[in-house]
Amino acid sequence: MAEGYKFLKFVRRYRLALVLVPVITIIITAILVRNLKSSFISQAQISTGIVDETQQQSVIIEAVQGEQVRQQFSNLIEMIRMKRVLNQVSYLLIIHDLTAQKPFKPKSDLVETLNKDAITHAIAIYRQKYDKNEELDLTIPDEEGLSRVLKSMNYDADGLKNKISVFRSGESDFITVQFEAESPELAAYVVNTLSAEFIKGYISLIKASQIKANNFLRNMLSEKTDTLATRMARLKNYKIRNKVLNLTEQSKQLYALILDYDTKKQEAVEKTASYAGALNEIDAKFDPRERSYIESRLSKVNQSLVDTKAELSSLYDLYLKNDLDEKYKNSYDSLRNQLSEQINKSSDQYINNPLSAKQELVNQKINLEIQMDISRYGINSLENKINLLTRDFGNLVPQEAEVQTLEMNVDIASKEYLDILNKYNQSSLESGVESKMNIVQMGVGGLVQPSKKLSLIVLSGVVSLIFCVLVLFIVFIADSRILDPKALAAESSVPVLGTVPKVADTQKALNSDWEDPVHNGFWASMRSIRYELELAMQDKVIVISSLGPSEGKSFFARCLARSWEKTNRKVLLIDGNFRSPALGNNTATGQYVEDFLQGKEVPGLQTEGSISVLANRGKEGALLELTTAQQISDQLDWAKNIYDLIIIDVAALNNGSLVREWLSFTSDAIAVFKAGKSINDDEKEYLSMLKESGVFRGWVLNMAEMGPGEPEFFKAKR
Repeated sequence: MAEGYKFLKFVRRYRLALVLVPVITIIITAILVRNLKSSFISQAQISTGIVDETQQQSVIIEAVQGEQVRQQFSNLIEMIRMKRVLNQVSYLLIIHDLTAQKPFKPKSDLVETLNKDAITHAIAIYRQKYDKNEELDLTIPDEEGLSRVLKSMNYDADGLKNKISVFRSGESDFITVQFEAESPELAAYVVNTLSAEFIKGYISLIKASQIKANNFLRNMLSEKTDTLATRMARLKNYKIRNKVLNLTEQSKQLYALILDYDTKKQEAVEKTASYAGALNEIDAKFDPRERSYIESRLSKVNQSLVDTKAELSSLYDLYLKNDLDEKYKNSYDSLRNQLSEQINKSSDQYINNPLSAKQELVNQKINLEIQMDISRYGINSLENKINLLTRDFGNLVPQEAEVQTLEMNVDIASKEYLDILNKYNQSSLESGVESKMNIVQMGVGGLVQPSKKLSLIVLSGVVSLIFCVLVLFIVFIADSRILDPKALAAESSVPVLGTVPKVADTQKALNSDWEDPVHNGFWASMRSIRYELELAMQDKVIVISSLGPSEGKSFFARCLARSWEKTNRKVLLIDGNFRSPALGNNTATGQYVEDFLQGKEVPGLQTEGSISVLANRGKEGALLELTTAQQISDQLDWAKNIYDLIIIDVAALNNGSLVREWLSFTSDAIAVFKAGKSINDDEKEYLSMLKESGVFRGWVLNMAEMGPGEPEFFKAKR
């Protein structure tokens, strides 16, 4: 808040500039725009067909939403503003103005200089560039000159672009093209021509892109067709070469046969075991003599049975090897019947021991032996068949893997072919459909726009005012000057005892009456300073100095003396500045400090009265060159007995030793600081010297611009 008030004070000092600069700017702007021509605006609308389903073909409609729609509209708007499109409009405009009876604009100075042949040549070049959709080559002198002709008429791409506005109409399907010109005919011509040239170029670009896409897809389709045919031929040749019809069915059949033969094998094993067990039981029922008798009597009969069994076993092997062929089954059954007849015959020829009654057991044993032999032969045959089928089944595995690989390659090639075929059909369909983009509203001559003169004049005044305030703000931020007691106390770490406001006439203010309303505030500030000094002083002698010359310390010393005079006190005012005795020159009392310090009689020195002034002759170089320090101390002690206060106006601190000599004879010192100055590095050294002396009581800020409510002093910590 305080900084804002300070800035307002700072601005108030330059209030005249804040008024004059905008006024001058307004006057200059009014002069410049007095001949400003009226302007006309024309608009044309283009339907894009992006979000309007009535413009889309149902067979190729694609749903586009959200960010994709905005992106497409942004691309179209930038394409309309492209230099390539604007160049086409530029060529048509200049050709129209060079050939038409009524041009859109008056001829420029450069066009006026062209003769008939030059105009004819220019028209030919412009038409050539328009037909080829080319830009003027500025490296060729002739075309560079034609470019300057366009610029002179403000028909160049940059000149047109500055006055063209292209935007989407809300969330609709339409793009609005707007142009501002000096005449309604020119405005309408530009928007209509620009829209038409853009649509023509856009359609041409789309067609060219579609042709490229179709050619590319056609070539890819041919490649995919060849790839598919090659892979299908490779699969077919592999199946023919390896006699593969249907590996899945073949493997199922082989596996079923293996299971069937394995089942038969298990049955044969079980039968053989049962036959062996039965024979053992029968043999156990015969004693050794009976078995010998039977075997010797049946040897011839058994030989024929053995032969038949061998033949039956061979036939059974053929039956198994031929996958249970029915014709072998019939032969097997016939031979088995023959074996049964031989067994019966052997039973008839059997001459049994008259002592034995076991004819039936013998027959059973013969049958069981035959059945067991057949079963044993069957097991071997079944095992061989199972091994053969297992080997055939194992051979199908690598063939199955190879066939699957070839079929997968065919499937991939088929999918790629179908995908490319769909894209090719889609592209061919889209290329056969006319463009959805068209002009739905032609531009017409617009109404005259409100004059911008007043707006420009007001805007110039506002901008100049803002600029001035901005400049003042920058100056204020960069300003290191000290304008108030708070800033002075913060910069020096020394309290400010009071502030003396700036007055127009110092002599008049000094001699004014305390009740004078004009200087009432001035004397009120002096009262405040006097009060603060009385609290801070430790003795009756006070030295007043400053960092540099012309800071008003002599004026302040006289005002301070008068302020104490108002309290009915005797004040001795001494001019201790031997190099620049400003105080003595202003009073001219004829009483000199040199005489006083040397103990001489000073004629007219008042021992009674309010204010006494001791001037100096301005001839001495230093205080101690007048007399001894003891003499000076004695004289000041004598004066303390007579006067209530002794004020010594000394030189500025930059005089070095002159000030330090006076400081050695006092216990109190203050410094006057002129508002609006800054403390440089050298002055900071002098300030440090004054602070180190131990007698420095504070500042008095002089010539300050004070507002109502501002603090007159600031008790900063040292």
